[in-house]
Amino acid sequence: VKPRVKSDGTGVDLANVKMSMNPFDEIAVEEAIRLKEKGVVTEIVAVSVGPAKAQETLRTALAMGADRAVLVQVDDGVDVEPLAVAKIVKGVADEEAPGLIITGKQAIDDDSNQVGQMVAALLGRPQGTFANEIAVEGDAVVVKREIDGGLETVKLALPAVITTDLRLNEPRYASLPNIMKAKSKPLATKAPADYGVDVAPRLKTLKVSEPPVRSAGIKVADVDALVAKLKEMGVA
Repeated sequence: VKPRVKSDGTGVDLANVKMSMNPFDEIAVEEAIRLKEKGVVTEIVAVSVGPAKAQETLRTALAMGADRAVLVQVDDGVDVEPLAVAKIVKGVADEEAPGLIITGKQAIDDDSNQVGQMVAALLGRPQGTFANEIAVEGDAVVVKREIDGGLETVKLALPAVITTDLRLNEPRYASLPNIMKAKSKPLATKAPADYGVDVAPRLKTLKVSEPPVRSAGIKVADVDALVAKLKEMGVA
């Protein structure tokens, strides 16, 4: 879908746009399922913060292999900021007491890359961000992290928080029988107030605009003309 900016410049037009799971979160769900298949995870709880239609995304996670889901529902059109999401996830974690929280490393609409780190800070748990590989070893988890210079390996005491990077795994497609089973799996609906969280925005969007239209390029006759043009542009 080609994003469309609202005519008044207040945001992106989401009317009639089909929502799907953030690819990094899909990787997180897949990794949880693989850990369960290895016998190191006993139950997978998928969590989302969003409007009622976010149930569809949670049903996708259930169809992939999650056991149950929790939707913390907000009004349609409410943009919940990362800190509020992190506080809500902390509230869910306080109730569920998970040994491992796996999230996508970042949203793909605003690229915030904050929730996982904030959850770890609020819970006081060790964190392994940008995970390229995850291995649970007893009461610890070893995480290979993607960093600018290559890979960094860290060992975290459980319980811990991990955020997934793109190369951690390739998520599976949900089979039709599992899609049907997902309809009967438990999906609890909560509200931010149940966790004492105020989702009122702290940030104000001043303006949203489309990127400038790219200007047309030019053709040069030969290499000499190319070099001359590059020098003219201050490149060569």
